[in-house]
Amino acid sequence: MHRSLVRPFMGARGFSSTPEKIVASVLFERLPVVIPKLDPVVYAFQEFSFRWRQQYRRKYPDEFLDMSKSRGKGDYQIDYVPAPRITEADKTNDRKSLQRALDRRLYLLLYSDSNAAPSGKPVWHFPEKVYDSEETLRKCAESALASVLGDLSHTYFVGNAPMGHMVIQQMENVPEPFKRFFFKSQVIDTNKFNIRKCKDFVWVTKDELLEYFPEQAEFFKKMIIS
Repeated sequence: MHRSLVRPFMGARGFSSTPEKIVASVLFERLPVVIPKLDPVVYAFQEFSFRWRQQYRRKYPDEFLDMSKSRGKGDYQIDYVPAPRITEADKTNDRKSLQRALDRRLYLLLYSDSNAAPSGKPVWHFPEKVYDSEETLRKCAESALASVLGDLSHTYFVGNAPMGHMVIQQMENVPEPFKRFFFKSQVIDTNKFNIRKCKDFVWVTKDELLEYFPEQAEFFKKMIIS
């Protein structure tokens, strides 16, 4: 399946025998870990709906409703105390921590050399790798993420096909055009990674991510649904 994604770009339909460069990038996300707060309008509607249904609810005997009062002293009981929604990482704006923005999705960005800036100057980018001899384009994306994390034991790739792609045109700092394909992967069962092979990294929300890519902001607004 992935070979068909690659072959149309390998060779410019007779105009050139040089294979066009393809880059696999990974949108690595941490899903929300707490339920987002309800919008005030939604909350008001739910309150209204609940009170409306209460008018027509079935009446139960008082003995049935008061059964909780007859619980024995030895019965097991847990006092539930909700965890705080605002963490220390939120208060200090620690973007290296996954313990922030708990009700939002977070995305990994790296600060290092990139295929979009081969001049040697580090830039912010997603985990990425130039497609070489991998069996599929997804295998190339897996290799890109593994090189940053060390292994993929706490990751899950969503599907086999890319979620989107963009064409990078030839510019002053990009000597040759190339196509970048984005694959989605998610954090599984951990809240910390040993990020390597970069000068810096951040975990950012969608809104924060757009600040790092102002020229591609419209593209990422449409590609990233959160």
